[in-house]
This record gives sequence, structure tokens and C-alpha cells, in this order.
Amino acid sequence: MLEKLSFEGGVQGKDSAFLPPDEEGDLGHLLRPAYYWELIKRRGLYFGIPFVLVLFAGVALALLLPATFVSEGKILVRSQQIPTELVHPTVTNAAQERIQVIEQRTMTRENLLAIIDKFQLFPDKKGLVSVTQLVELMKKNTKIEPLAEPLAFSQFRSRNETPTIVFTVGFEYSEPQTAARVANELVTRILNEDLRDRTSRATDTTSFLLREVQRLQAENAAIDAKIAQAKLSQVKSTSSSDTDHPVSQLAQLKAELVQKSALYSDRHPVMQGLKRQIEAIEKAALPTTQTGPNAPVGIDILENQQENIQKSLEAASSKLAAARLGENLEKDQQSEKLEVIEQPTAPQDPVRPNRPKVAGIALFLALAAGGGLAFLAEIADKSIRRSSDVFGIFDSQLVMAIPYITTKAELRRRKIRTTFSVVFALALLGALAVVAYFYLPPLDLIIAKARVGVFK
Repeated sequence: MLEKLSFEGGVQGKDSAFLPPDEEGDLGHLLRPAYYWELIKRRGLYFGIPFVLVLFAGVALALLLPATFVSEGKILVRSQQIPTELVHPTVTNAAQERIQVIEQRTMTRENLLAIIDKFQLFPDKKGLVSVTQLVELMKKNTKIEPLAEPLAFSQFRSRNETPTIVFTVGFEYSEPQTAARVANELVTRILNEDLRDRTSRATDTTSFLLREVQRLQAENAAIDAKIAQAKLSQVKSTSSSDTDHPVSQLAQLKAELVQKSALYSDRHPVMQGLKRQIEAIEKAALPTTQTGPNAPVGIDILENQQENIQKSLEAASSKLAAARLGENLEKDQQSEKLEVIEQPTAPQDPVRPNRPKVAGIALFLALAAGGGLAFLAEIADKSIRRSSDVFGIFDSQLVMAIPYITTKAELRRRKIRTTFSVVFALALLGALAVVAYFYLPPLDLIIAKARVGVFK
């Protein structure tokens, strides 16, 4: 059977000879598009079968891969609403530290198992994997991390202020509605944990300072009683017959009480000490003077001790008042707190898999598989198709080039194919224009969206 051969040398005139391979080059055919067109016609099956199989497998994989949806919410660490110069907060931990603590408490095994049971997560894995593996899968699908891009207005804040902190809370799952519900549950638990932690710390601080104030008040009352008893003992030891001296001492204390009342309130430690001394003098009997190791301590020493205790009591009372203000600040949620600025919602599009990307990779692999197999088949074929193949068998002096004669039937078929190709191309362009007119948005809207996407 005759076959049209590709003679690279061609005919160069009436007396031209067939050029040998050392003059025309063995790889010259690789630079001509006609070679690849002939290759496609000869090796169509070698290219088509692996191309269709690989492309079908890739597209099927892109369509059958389970979709994964992510629902995210954003939480802002809002600074204290009342100026700190007026009311100092009780909880002074850094926001980053509190967020890490809250994250660890939220992601405990008990909390995650409770969320899994509440929303019936991973039903296809229950009974097949252990509880520990379910908890690890839950941790893997949960995301609590600071926002990569800070808010734009944060750069205008002064250096002395707390920087703006925003972190995201998200959950990924195969169902968008379930992902949104779980993300909202995580956000709620984080907010409740932060409120409970801050309120608990403020209450513990107030309770501690209250106990300290009560202890100092008890010590101050004991010192007052000792001072009153020492004064009585000193007066009676000086003149046991002078019955008017306790009366004068009592009158002196009452006069001092009236004088101090103009400066201090009735709850002031000084006023309370004078009242206790007066009560002790009025109620005390005339004791005998004590000697020996049980003798009463000197009044000067007792008064020094009382002065130190009163200073400590005033400082503790001031701290207690500030702690109570801070506790009220936490209970009213006027201090630094977490605030939801973007509630988790049901996502519309999955984040995985990227089906167009998977299909594109499949198309590339299909082209590579089909083209590779076609070239391998071409290389393995030893048929004579080019002049270089002829020169590998015969002497170049014995070979002459005979031009290919095109018949009228071939010209007619070529003209029909050309006409059909032009008509098909025009019909395809018309169909695309109709589809674009009825299904695509207006051209100006497409250009506007493209500009927004490029310059955003």
C-alpha cells in the first residue's frame, strides 16, 4: 500500500537531487507543525484513550470529593469604657494571656465531648474510632487564632494604650448549618468563660481584702482595750484614794471625742478607739496593780502599735473600696471584655476541595498521559516515514525525490473540509454569543467586578 512520505529536502529545481541527512539534519522535522498534525492522525487512539480515562477519573474525583464548609466569627477585645484614672480594673492580666487561658479551658476534653454529643458530630465515625480520636478530630476542625490583619484604626492609637486585638473562632464541617451552630457554641462558651473568669477574680480580690480589714479591726479593738486598761491601772496606782481622777479622765476622753468628731466620721478608727476607751473606763472595776512578768505593757508602746495598725487599716480599707468598685465594674461589664463583631453564619461555598483546580490538574495530567503515550508509540515505531529513514537504509545516490501528485478528489475533499470547518466555527461563535447574551451579566458589570477584584 502506497503512503505519502515526508521528504524534508524536497525538489529544488529540475536537476535537484535528494539531499543526504548530513546536509538537512535528522531533527528538522520537529520544527514543522505538519509533523505534529500527522502524528496526531496516526496516534489518535494512543492519545485519546489515556486522555479520556485520566480526565474522567480526575473530573469524577473533583465531583465526588466531600465538601468542607468553614463558619467563622470575629471577637474583639474591647477596652474599658470608664477611664482607668477614675476606676482601676481589678483584673490586670494582658489580653493575649487571657485569650490563651480561655482557649485552653474551652478546648478541654470534657467541653469538646459535650459539643460533639450536643450536635451529634461525626456520626459516621462513632463506633469506628476511639473517644480520644474524636476529640483530636474536633480540635483539628476547630480554629481559634488572632486575626492576621489588624484593624485599620489601630495604627492611630497611642503607644500607651492597649493595642486592638481581634481573633477568629471557626469550625469546619461537611454541613454548613452544623458548622455555623458549632461555631456559635464556641463563641458563646468563650464569652461566658471570659465573664466568669473576670468576675471570679474580682470577687476573690474583694473577699481577701475584706478579711484583711476585719482582721486589722479586731487587732485595733484589742489594742484599744489594752490602752484603756493601762490608763486605768496607771491612774489607780498613782492615787487609790483619789476617786475623782477616773471621772476627770473620763471627762477628758469625752472632750477629746467631741473634738475629734468635727474631723472624723463615726466609723473612723480614731473615733471607734476613743469610744471603746470611754466604755472601758465606765465599765471597768478598780483593779489592783499588777507586778511581775504579767505587768501591763507601757501606754507609749501600745499607742505606737495602735498607730501602725490604724495606718494599715486605712490602707486596707482604701484598697477594699477600690476592689468593690472594680467588682461592680466587672459585674456591669464596663471593664475590658470580649465583644462579638461578626457572628458565625452558615457558609455558602465550601473551602475544600477546589473543584476547578482539581479538574485543571486532571486536564493537565490527561494531556501529559496521552501525549507521552503517543510519543512513546511514535518512537517505538520503526516504519519509514521521512527521508532520514530512507537514508538509513539506502545509499543517497540511489534515491530520487518524486513529488506528490494531488488528485482532484483530494482537492475537492480538502475544500469541503475547509468549508465545513469555517461553518462550524461560525456556528460555535454564534452559539457562544447567544449564551453570553442570555446568561452572562452585562459587559460593564463584568468589567467593574474585574476592576474591584484586581484593585481591592
